[in-house]
Amino acid sequence: MPPRTFLRTALKRTLLGMLAAEAVVIGGLVAVDTWRKRVRPRRVSFPRSAPKELPVGDTVVTTYAYGEDVYTDMLAAIQGAKRRILFESYIIKGDALGRRFKRALIDAAHRGVEVYVIYDGFANLVVPRSFFDFPPSVHVIRYPAFRPGVLLLNVRKSGRDHRKILTVDGEIGFVGGFNIGSAYATTWRDTHLRLTGPATWELENAFCDFWNANRGSGQPDLTDIGAADWDSRIRAHRNVPEQLIYPIRAMYLEAIDRAKDHIYITQAYFIPDREILRALISAARRGVDVRILVPENSNHVVADWLSRGFYSALLRGGVRLLLFQNAMVHAKTATIDGQWSTIGTANVDRLSLTGNYEINVEIFDDGVADHLAEVFANDSTNTRRLTREEWASRPFVAKLSELILTPLRPLL
Repeated sequence: MPPRTFLRTALKRTLLGMLAAEAVVIGGLVAVDTWRKRVRPRRVSFPRSAPKELPVGDTVVTTYAYGEDVYTDMLAAIQGAKRRILFESYIIKGDALGRRFKRALIDAAHRGVEVYVIYDGFANLVVPRSFFDFPPSVHVIRYPAFRPGVLLLNVRKSGRDHRKILTVDGEIGFVGGFNIGSAYATTWRDTHLRLTGPATWELENAFCDFWNANRGSGQPDLTDIGAADWDSRIRAHRNVPEQLIYPIRAMYLEAIDRAKDHIYITQAYFIPDREILRALISAARRGVDVRILVPENSNHVVADWLSRGFYSALLRGGVRLLLFQNAMVHAKTATIDGQWSTIGTANVDRLSLTGNYEINVEIFDDGVADHLAEVFANDSTNTRRLTREEWASRPFVAKLSELILTPLRPLL
């Protein structure tokens, strides 16, 4: 066999072997996870942090850490709307809560309020399409489940609409990790933000730009009215795959590099790229107290195992890993040095930071930062700290599985 043919054959067999090994590992993880959830369902419990209002300039910032609290205020805002509602959600379940939101939006349209709705087609494939039938008075965009440009490897066409935005009358805005669904109201730990005042424009502008870029030919254009107030303490950063714009990753890197005292990060799926991993370890080595809070077992077992592939480097670098117990933590927040904070929709993984449409609000305010540190401390009472010794003693099969899955990290 000619050397070139031999090399090509060997490479092909190696690649097929790697793919087969990954498939076996993934199949095994999913099977075990499904069995464990069926045979030993966990008792959901976690500490609650009450909503807190804090002034930042002329805007009042409210943080929410419990679903029922934020859904109550979101529905109240919709029911009180007088002029316009902009509503965007990655997931809208067709359950009791989803029906309440749908009914509130339709009722608002019936009383003369302009109502605009955006939802992601792929994320809602399990929801009956009929659930998203609205009367003509409600303007709706279904972000396509599949965009043909993906077949041509066009990265501009590959992102999902992972954002969660609600604005009412240009005066009240909500953004954060909460999708719409009954289970999220009480059994998931997540974080959302409400802006009341001029900073709501940040969310309105993000919605309008996305709507105008994706609306159909017969759908209305949303006019850009410009900002009535400029306040650098509150800024919304938007990932826009269509334009290859990804500022959220840069926001994190800049903030981490500035840290002097502490970094507290809460993430649902923590799969950092090389630069973010290096920045966190560098911060820990210069004496910064770096803590990362993640679910011990999330709703995506493969994401968990990809995340665990970074634990060794993080622990060796002096980063504290806190594993959340008895519930799924879905929050995407960080606070640094009692001065800087972010709350939004982006996970620290490739899909969020260089793939999906996302939005994170960046806040420079001592009060908000202190409150998020208090929430982090409260959440930490429901965690166990993973030690370097415990992690080093995990079974060989676990270490091998992490190694086999390593090539998948750039995909998630």
